[in-house]
Amino acid sequence: MPTTIFQPIHTSNADPDVVVQGTHTPAELVRQSGVWIDTAGSAFLSQEEYTLAPCDAPLWLVAEEDSFDFCHGDMKLTLQRGECVIVPARTEGCTLRKAKDARILWLILTGPLMENFMRQMNAYNRLPARQGMLPTQVGLIRQIVQVVVRHMDTADASYQLQQLLWALLAAHCGQSVANSATLSYEIARVVDAMRAGSYKDSFSLAEMAAISRMPVETFRKRFTAELGIPPLGYLQFLKMERAKSLLRSGVGVRQTGVEIGMPDPYHFSKQFKHVVGMSPTAYLKHVGGKGEAADPVES
Repeated sequence: MPTTIFQPIHTSNADPDVVVQGTHTPAELVRQSGVWIDTAGSAFLSQEEYTLAPCDAPLWLVAEEDSFDFCHGDMKLTLQRGECVIVPARTEGCTLRKAKDARILWLILTGPLMENFMRQMNAYNRLPARQGMLPTQVGLIRQIVQVVVRHMDTADASYQLQQLLWALLAAHCGQSVANSATLSYEIARVVDAMRAGSYKDSFSLAEMAAISRMPVETFRKRFTAELGIPPLGYLQFLKMERAKSLLRSGVGVRQTGVEIGMPDPYHFSKQFKHVVGMSPTAYLKHVGGKGEAADPVES
């Protein structure tokens, strides 16, 4: 990877950037897993605009504090705190704007099964795209950065890093095993019901609370405290990740909306663009899907 990912376009008299990063040397058993963390770091940026140096592997960028604009060609994604964009390998022409005082985490994976891992995360794209990210995943990436920097260029923490990497995938997939290890029984039951239930059906806050056997307001507070996101926000995350999977598999835009409980194509397209940062049709072009060519709403 380049020595410096962030290259200022105009240098001012502001304080210098604060950048820390490290490279991980995987243990032999970790190499045999097929995918591992290569590089991770964090930066506190002091300038307004930067060019982003191309990397040889997909680059994960997470807005840890404050917001910034990620630009590539005609595309502009405003990343708020806790949001992520994944930049495909060897992508040129990316810039960061309004980046002053932004704190950014980044992560690079490698290995022969890296593409498989990225596909499991709905994150393997041909062009830069916003990546769905739960607060727990942001916390995991923050831990990865801390461990990589502390044990730079060694295999001392290789197994710990691999555990964090698999936890990142498990949190995305919402597997019951991962959930039961970190959530209370009452909240894990609701998460499992969300995952197992049909996304075509509505799932109200009252129904979720009934599954947990708690009053609605108590449930809402407990769920938010344990997952870092309100229950309906988490359900929206699940729906959009399911929509991305369906679009990738060749399901059309309209049918995808139906499958996740948003039969109104205009509503689905607007919600998808709000979460993913682009319309379903634009997303299809990014990932090379085979769905419908026309999008109901492009605004």
